[in-house]
Amino acid sequence: MRRAADSSRASGVDIRLHFLDRIMISIVRRAIASLLLVCVPLAFASDFPSKPLRIVVPYQPGGSTDSLARLLGQRLSEGIGQPVLIDNKPGASEQVAAASVTKSPADGYTLMMATTIGLAINPSLFSRLQYDPAKDFSAILPVARIASVVVVNPRLPVKTMEELTAYLKANPGKISYGSAGSGAPSHLAMELYKRAAGVEATHVPYKGGAPALQDLMAGNIDVMIALVSEAMPLVKAGKLRALAVTSPGRNQRYPELTPVSDTQGMKNFEIYLWYAVVAPAGTPKEIVGKLNQSFNAILNDKETKDRLIEMDIEIAGGASSAVSAIMGAEGAKWKKVIDDAGIKAD
Repeated sequence: MRRAADSSRASGVDIRLHFLDRIMISIVRRAIASLLLVCVPLAFASDFPSKPLRIVVPYQPGGSTDSLARLLGQRLSEGIGQPVLIDNKPGASEQVAAASVTKSPADGYTLMMATTIGLAINPSLFSRLQYDPAKDFSAILPVARIASVVVVNPRLPVKTMEELTAYLKANPGKISYGSAGSGAPSHLAMELYKRAAGVEATHVPYKGGAPALQDLMAGNIDVMIALVSEAMPLVKAGKLRALAVTSPGRNQRYPELTPVSDTQGMKNFEIYLWYAVVAPAGTPKEIVGKLNQSFNAILNDKETKDRLIEMDIEIAGGASSAVSAIMGAEGAKWKKVIDDAGIKAD
């Protein structure tokens, strides 16, 4: 009986030891798996980049966004030793491009040249957005910004912002302004001006800034707040008249133009179209850091600086965290304009 009891106790000990062994093996396996999950992205990031990169541009070739992306893409390619491809995906106020980027692998090989429109304006403009700017992207850095300029058809008898305001007040409802589309910065900028100045004007939306400027030159519309880079060549050619810029100080290239904010009642009137490079959410921090460092080095290069000045683009750069701060401020600013004017794009 004692032998049977001893045998039973020994068997029980063996079972418990075997059970404990299985628990320890399971714990070790899980620990190893967790270490692999941490180490693999780091090892992958250390080899980055090992193949071509792609910058998605939410507009057609030839515009300011496309030109900026191509310049920086070329310089990035030279710096990292890998091709950088430009992928134009226009449509739906940057939504087509943004949605495609959110579906791409978060490995640093797909980037987007996003703007204030896609990251700050769209959330207030569309009731159903195809992406969430706050959750679906990893910011790389704020790249640059472009100011706008108030331009009129030369037949309009105004040469300053004060004269424009007085003329609009004397001709309520008779003056029209163009924009690149409902909810576009050129539309919102005029709505902001109208409210600050207490004037009225009829909005005529176009499919892009270029056709709006064409109609402004033709005299089919009277006034527009357009990007400096797109409007000033037409001003230089004598086809449009520039009244003021939307930067807080005088423009480096056009110091003869006063800021709109210098006009009585227009204090703090400041409008920029911001550009930022973003990647899909979840892109490893080490890769974000490498890309941020590479782009900042490009923006600090004299050749790049000179070229961007020629394009009427102001360099930004900085930490990736600056993107959310800028877009948060821009989002709050334009949400009030959109809500006050009752603007909806869908």
